[in-house]
Amino acid sequence: MSILEMKVPSPGESITEVEIATWLVKDGDYVEKDQPIAEVDSDKATLELPAEESGVITLKAEEGDVVQVGQVVCLIDRDAAKPVGDAAPAAEAPKQEEAPKAAEPAKTEAPKQEAPKASPAAQSYATGSPSPAAKKILDEKGIEAAQVSGSGRDGRISKSDAELAAKPAMGGSSVTATGARSTTTTKLSVLRRKIAQRLVSVKNETAMLTTFNEVDMSEIFRLRKQYKEEFGQKHGVGLGFMSFFTKAVTRALQMYPDVNASIDGDFKVNYDFCDISIAVSGPKGLMVPVLRNAENMSFANVEGNIKDLAIKVRDGKITVDEMTGGTFTITNGGTFGSMLSTPIINPPQSAILGMHNIIQRPVAVDGQVVIRPMMYVAMSYDHRIIDGKESVGFLVAVKEGIDNPVEILLGGDERKGLGL
Repeated sequence: MSILEMKVPSPGESITEVEIATWLVKDGDYVEKDQPIAEVDSDKATLELPAEESGVITLKAEEGDVVQVGQVVCLIDRDAAKPVGDAAPAAEAPKQEEAPKAAEPAKTEAPKQEAPKASPAAQSYATGSPSPAAKKILDEKGIEAAQVSGSGRDGRISKSDAELAAKPAMGGSSVTATGARSTTTTKLSVLRRKIAQRLVSVKNETAMLTTFNEVDMSEIFRLRKQYKEEFGQKHGVGLGFMSFFTKAVTRALQMYPDVNASIDGDFKVNYDFCDISIAVSGPKGLMVPVLRNAENMSFANVEGNIKDLAIKVRDGKITVDEMTGGTFTITNGGTFGSMLSTPIINPPQSAILGMHNIIQRPVAVDGQVVIRPMMYVAMSYDHRIIDGKESVGFLVAVKEGIDNPVEILLGGDERKGLGL
């Protein structure tokens, strides 16, 4: 017998343990080589575990178990024969007609005997009488004892009976509400627990502040309406909002380099590149894949990379390397209808930009009140290395790029700037 011990591979640097999220096969199943047999959660991502060989599998860990990298989680018997399919069911023999049964004599039913009726519960002096504690409650609420059913010994009205009667349901009725009241307890995944730890540590370990502004989306709406079809035909991706915000952010980061920095102990680390983390919602929660050197990307490059990363997040194919190393994060709560929020910094980064929903609002333009598509934007930042002047200046620079994208983001030539 040739047995292969399958060990947990390392999902990435610094990861020492994973959790068996789901077994995709059962104990004793025959598996093919490279067939996904389990999903494992690390503190950074959910990954599939493929079978290393074909054979019959024996599971050595349960769902929910936390196992160390390198630990044996299953055995594969490589000598086991692949089971053949079930044999076709034999043809059914033709049914023989049954001979008619002889008429059976009519059965005489015995007279039914009635079950003895339950005698009424014995009454006593306690029946319907409230206990002292119950009487006090009923008197305070003005409730007659005759209106309350006693559940105590011999029908006595207990304190709990009185409290229940004194607590009217919605609409003033004292009838007890009915309906499903079940609860479900589910263990958080390793990824969700790690996210929780990181978020709490950010609140506790950083001097986080948030500054706000608003942007006019009129020009971006015009550009998308005018060039969306041509852009899609040439580049194979849609022209969305994220490319404009990404380009506006990379420009602002180059103007305010301390926003594109992080703290390492007593040192500040500045980066001469802009690796932009884009928050993407997936089946396993919020993921933040990274656009490397986004400052050098065209609008089509940004849209194409975001699309590819979002598909990987949706399909659970995103890797740890694709989610680490960002220098600044953009999150768009507006896709879920958020009007305003204070996003939490994604450590070890020092700042994050929050986009929100777009609302037609009256604004003053050149002394006239006009209706424009407006969006609130928020930037949370670590005040330990980013001063208020820099944070406000950065957000104003982002606003300038969004309010006037042709001149600032597209170099004055909208067709050339969009690669058309």
